[in-house]
Amino acid sequence: MTGQIEPEGATADRVDLGSFPQAGVAVVFGAGGGIGGAFVEAIKAAEKVKHVVSFSRSTSPAIDLLDEGSLARAAAFAADQGELRLVIDATGFLHDERQGPEKSWRQLDAANLARAFALNAIGPALIMKHVLPRLPRSGKAVFATLSARVGSIDDNRLGGWYSYRASKAALNQLVRTAAVELTRRSPDALCIALHPGTVATALSAPFAAAGLEVHSPAAAARHLLAVVDQLTEDANGGFFDWRGQPVPW
Repeated sequence: MTGQIEPEGATADRVDLGSFPQAGVAVVFGAGGGIGGAFVEAIKAAEKVKHVVSFSRSTSPAIDLLDEGSLARAAAFAADQGELRLVIDATGFLHDERQGPEKSWRQLDAANLARAFALNAIGPALIMKHVLPRLPRSGKAVFATLSARVGSIDDNRLGGWYSYRASKAALNQLVRTAAVELTRRSPDALCIALHPGTVATALSAPFAAAGLEVHSPAAAARHLLAVVDQLTEDANGGFFDWRGQPVPW
């Protein structure tokens, strides 16, 4: 890891999350992944929240982004633990043995496009559907989903990666739209998208070019939690990178 920057509020091993009300509940969807698991550990280390609830395909209740019922049950289970003050969606799909990023329009496939949208946009949207109405009506509360800079339309100079770019762009629009509605219900709450940078996980490993700055999952989680901790209600609907800088739409 080279040239790592620790945002204000992050130390070598913890973020205090001091901007949140005491004794709330934090929730991580996608806790089975590298960065999701790191979020769980980093939030626990903050000692600010009453309880940390983790969801993955192997937890009880389990979640499946293709099964709305599982997401609804998870949201209800989490809300039963107390006030939802911090909810992080750390799910995401780039490649597996079945499909990978397209290099050309010649590789576009309807089924693969639909699958990317189902996992990167529709699944997170359904999480929002069941989580946002359960956020407290007053006091800081944050729903944050992991997007990607390649989902930025304005920043696209290289092309390729059609389904991943498009599904993350769709996610960004869903976040922005939900944020407008959230303001009417919970004016102190935030619904935001976050770009974690390149993280040393199975998702990014095949595409980490030589010389590219790569963060460990633990460092990425601390960076993003520090950003979330610094944001105020005027950041609602925003898209921010791991340094806390806005990412162009």
